[in-house]
Amino acid sequence: MKTPMSRFQIHDDLTAPEGSVPVLRGALATGGQLPNFLGALAGSPAALRGYARFRSELRRGALDVVMLERISLAIAEHHGSRPGIAMHSRTARQAGMPLDEVAAARSFDSGDERAAALLRYLKAVVDHPGAPPMHLHEEAREAGWSDEQILEAIAYVALERFTAMVNVAGDVPVDGSVEDTRSLRAA
Repeated sequence: MKTPMSRFQIHDDLTAPEGSVPVLRGALATGGQLPNFLGALAGSPAALRGYARFRSELRRGALDVVMLERISLAIAEHHGSRPGIAMHSRTARQAGMPLDEVAAARSFDSGDERAAALLRYLKAVVDHPGAPPMHLHEEAREAGWSDEQILEAIAYVALERFTAMVNVAGDVPVDGSVEDTRSLRAA
């Protein structure tokens, strides 16, 4: 069986450049397991620190975790990011999202009309260069989304696009497969 390999080295706190170690240790302390994406991004301390700060600020924003997971799933699917789809499917379920909502989110949709209105707007942001159609912006506002929430949703799209682009460009394996690779190398 061929083991997945990343184009970027997947670091841990023992192999990462010195500037990445504090962020990786912080991630390990809060999450318990280091995602392969963070291990790959650790190859650039500046990129890792910027990502961590951006994500941290958005996690304290006006959008709840379920909406953030919907956005993450939509973007991961849009870019074909297997690690993103796997991780966000898992975290969405842990946040209480039903399986049908996980599937719908992967297509920028939801059974919840309020969430669906924002996802349709974000799909237009992703799919069309320039300004998305005004009616989609108005629809999101009429569904009850504030400017603050819409702006944070756009910011989260940018963050998740960056994540997906690193995962896809780097052939970053789905979490768990690097541990298998390390075990095979040690044997």
